[in-house]
Amino acid sequence: MDKPKVVLGVSGGIAAYKACELLRRLTESGHDVRVVPTASALHFVGAATWSALSGHPVSTEVWDDVHEVPHVRIGQQADLVVVAPATADMLAKAAHGLADDLLTNTLLTARCPVVFAPAMHTEMWEHPATQENVATLRRRGAVVIEPAVGRLTGVDTGKGRLPEPAEIFEVCRRVLVRGATEPDLSGRHVVVSAGGTREPLDPVRFLGNRSSGKQGYALARTAAARGARVTLVAANTTGLPDPAGVDVVQVGTAVQLREAVLKAAADADAVVMAAAVADFRPATYAAGKIKKQDGQDPEPVVLVRNPDILAEISTDRARPGQVIVGFAAETDDVLANGRKKLERKGCDLLVVNEVGERKTFGSEQNEAVVLGADGSETPVPYGPKEALADTVWDLVAARLG
Repeated sequence: MDKPKVVLGVSGGIAAYKACELLRRLTESGHDVRVVPTASALHFVGAATWSALSGHPVSTEVWDDVHEVPHVRIGQQADLVVVAPATADMLAKAAHGLADDLLTNTLLTARCPVVFAPAMHTEMWEHPATQENVATLRRRGAVVIEPAVGRLTGVDTGKGRLPEPAEIFEVCRRVLVRGATEPDLSGRHVVVSAGGTREPLDPVRFLGNRSSGKQGYALARTAAARGARVTLVAANTTGLPDPAGVDVVQVGTAVQLREAVLKAAADADAVVMAAAVADFRPATYAAGKIKKQDGQDPEPVVLVRNPDILAEISTDRARPGQVIVGFAAETDDVLANGRKKLERKGCDLLVVNEVGERKTFGSEQNEAVVLGADGSETPVPYGPKEALADTVWDLVAARLG
């Protein structure tokens, strides 16, 4: 089979050097990549580097190899165009249809999915002109990844940092897998919870669970690749990199997760509660480490109920038409218990899966049945957690209309 053809556009920002890592990931995973830099991008990374890493000649001009009409052919033949980094200037040109070099001509002729990974200073990203250009591109069907928050050039810190190349690659991979040119969650805000809450007993101990957060992160990544603005409320997911284009809110306990979810859900179109939220917490917190006393049994740990976040947001929806999705981890009578939980919680969809010491938790794979309040059942066979995530978003998108 022919390798998928990817055009990697590189515009003139300091983050251009990171595109080398994205190029490596794309080529090593079996993609045929053509790099199309702008003239200013070559001030940061030279043409020889791009040519050596991609195996293709590199040009910025429409006048090179004119007999091959590169300004038309490159875009026509592409399966995906990704621009990383995309500067404020590049976003403006793309939004207004300007075509003064090979990359902007390629963007005009491309009929495949297009992904922009912006990188610029915070003030430039927040400027109304940039925000209007981003809105225009998203409205036309492009996926514009939200920039990351972190260190910029010099001593500046803020939103505008290029997401990590590995995470941009994951967005590109998901877009290619779906093969759709229209991101069906564009213009939507979705909230995803992930991980497992921890309820402190004393300064060194807590009550927790085995959830790794990988399913929630897969849901966040796939939603971003489908054009959504994503807020990820992550509970104790140490070691998982922030998905590209996703606003991540770190929490620890069930009470903290509730506060973050309710805040983010205020303007959300959909909320997916994939986190494993502790049902109980210790009634009291010991200020010092609980000591073992020789010859004495420990004092019983008294537990109190945590808030039922899923039931609360299902009953008191923040806006009309909001879609609520819950997760049910069961060890026996999976579907029967799932149906009871779906009715009890009042959500629209419930993802039910069987869990155990060697099942689901921490794995890259999952198997589930998605139950609908309308009586539907959608089985998802054993496979990557991203496949289950896409099924969930298919069902959510259908309900959002």
